[in-house]
Amino acid sequence: MSSNACLFDVAVVGAGPAGMSAALTLGRAHRTTLLVDAGEGRNAPATSVHNFLTRDGTPPAELRELGRAELAAYPGVQVREEAVTAVDFADRGGFRLSLSGGDTAVARRLLLATGLADELPGPRGAGPLWGRSAFHCPYCHGYECTGKAVAVMGSEPPRVRLALQLSRFASDVALCTDGGALDPASRATLESNGVTVRCEPVARLEATGDRLEQIVFESGPPLDREAVFVVNAPRQRSGLAARLGCRAFSDGCVEVNEFGQTSVPGVYAAGDMARRATVPMPMAAVVAAAAGGTVAAAVIDQDLLSADFALPHPFARAGG
Repeated sequence: MSSNACLFDVAVVGAGPAGMSAALTLGRAHRTTLLVDAGEGRNAPATSVHNFLTRDGTPPAELRELGRAELAAYPGVQVREEAVTAVDFADRGGFRLSLSGGDTAVARRLLLATGLADELPGPRGAGPLWGRSAFHCPYCHGYECTGKAVAVMGSEPPRVRLALQLSRFASDVALCTDGGALDPASRATLESNGVTVRCEPVARLEATGDRLEQIVFESGPPLDREAVFVVNAPRQRSGLAARLGCRAFSDGCVEVNEFGQTSVPGVYAAGDMARRATVPMPMAAVVAAAAGGTVAAAVIDQDLLSADFALPHPFARAGG
């Protein structure tokens, strides 16, 4: 570990759309910024990014390369391709980051953009198809299912709702409850709108490469499908927010306000790892993550401006 830690205005941990957008905003504001990129992206398995104006259909790796190229124009932004192994409160304020390469950095403010990771509880065979023909978000991948035979896994009301939504896209939609109970009213609504219902437990998904071919049940005939929408279980990719004591919701998302401020002074969070209390679930859209990073970075700049010139903080968080 280096004896003298580098001092930055801001450390941004995570270099996905939220982190890179924040670094871009901070670089343009002439804030010395450390962007730590562990190289792990939630969107990496997908073939393309969608709903991002001017970049719709861009492969995630290409979007990442474009972002890094833009950041290179700003000398105040330093990118380190490492992981943050620990974050502590610095003796004179700010935060001390330990990097996987052995160096230490100190930053006056900290922005966490470490994202979420997806766990797939089932069915068997979904993992290799994730982001290719097994999906979870109709806004990310629904359009690509236009004219295809699609299945939705699950029996809960949100899964019924999703099956009905996808009936506007797909040529053939089936709800597979995997043995779960389905109330008669929901079943009647599905079937009256052309959605097939299969209630047998699912044995596995069968595919060629990353292309789904059929759903095999424990009993009854298999179901030919080209895409399936499964239930994902997102979790925090990093434990840094928890170690710093940031307040979180029961689903694991870090709680922030509309300015990206967490419950810990000086710590901000952006991207799908964080959400406001008024938002019932993580916002997984790339463009939303980028926007969140931009907003948080602007608020951090104002936070530091207030500190440097003893000015009132225009975005002070009520109640800490």
